[in-house]
Amino acid sequence: MTEATHTEQRVRHPEKAHKPDNPVKRKPHWIRVKAPVSKQYHETRELMRGLNLTTVCEEAACPNIGECWAKKHATMMIMGEICTRACAFCNVSTGKPNALDPFEPFNVATAVKTMGLEHVVITSVDRDDLDDGGAQHFAEVIQAIREATPETTIEILTPDFLKKEKALEVVVAAKPDVFNHNLETVPKLYTSVRPGARYFHSLRLLQQVKEIDPTIFTKSGLMVGLGEEKDEVMQVMDDMRIADIDFITIGQYLQPTVKHHALDRFVTPDEFKAYETQAYAKGFLMVSSSPLTRSSHHAGDDFAKLRAAREKALGN
Repeated sequence: MTEATHTEQRVRHPEKAHKPDNPVKRKPHWIRVKAPVSKQYHETRELMRGLNLTTVCEEAACPNIGECWAKKHATMMIMGEICTRACAFCNVSTGKPNALDPFEPFNVATAVKTMGLEHVVITSVDRDDLDDGGAQHFAEVIQAIREATPETTIEILTPDFLKKEKALEVVVAAKPDVFNHNLETVPKLYTSVRPGARYFHSLRLLQQVKEIDPTIFTKSGLMVGLGEEKDEVMQVMDDMRIADIDFITIGQYLQPTVKHHALDRFVTPDEFKAYETQAYAKGFLMVSSSPLTRSSHHAGDDFAKLRAAREKALGN
C-alpha cells in the first residue's frame, strides 16, 4: 500500500472536525512525566518496527511509554492501527482498516520471545468490519505465543464484539490468563464518550467470560475526570462486582487534542487513593487507582499480585 493510500484511509476522527475546539488544560505537577530517552526505549521501538508491529503505547499516546519501554515492556495492538469506532476520548485513528496480516501472530510471538516477556498484554482496535470482530485473530495470537513461550502469561484487552455472535466463545476457548475489556466511563457519559458501545453489553461480556471459564481472571477499567460524579463511579464498581470482575483500574483521563472530549477536571491523588480503598472494600481482588494508571501499566507485577490474592481468598 502506498503512503498516499494509507493516509487517505487513516483519519483522526473526521466527524469532530466541525465541532468547537476543547482547549487542552495544563497538567498538574503530579501527572507530568519525563520524555522517553533511554537506550532500552529505542531498542524496543526498533524491535516493534522491525517486526511490523503496532503498539497501543504509541497509538494512544500513553504517558507511561518511557517507563514501560525502558523496561522492554510493550502492549502490542493487533489487527492494524485504524479503528472502526470513533470514541471521543481515544487518540487511535478512525477509518477503513486494512486486511488482517496473516503473519502477525508469528511476529507478535517472536517479539514476546525476543523481549523475554514473562507477561504480555495484547490489545486491538475495534474491527466492526470483520464478521467475528477479530476473535479468531486474537485466538491465533494467543496460540502463537503459547507455542513460542509456554511460560508467558497472556493478558488480552479486547473490543466489545458487539453483534458478533459466538466471537467471545472463540477468544475464551484460547484461554488467556486475563480477559480485560474496559467500561471506560459511567453510563450517563456513553453517548458522548463512547457512542459506538453499550454499557450493559460491555458489562455482560465480562460476566460471560466468568460463566464460560471461571479460571480466567477478568479485568476492567475506568477513566475519571470526564464529568462523572463519585456516586456514579461507586455504582459502576458495584455493577462490576455483580459481574464478578476481579480487577479494576482507575486512571486520569488525559485529553489528547482539542478535537477530543473535553477534560472536566484533574482528579487528585487523594481521591484516587479513596477510590482504591472503596474498591477493595467492595471485594475486588486487585485494584490499581492512580493518576497515571492505565490498563497495561505494571500489568506483569499486578498479575502476580492478582494470582496471589485469589490463592489467599481460596485459602491455599
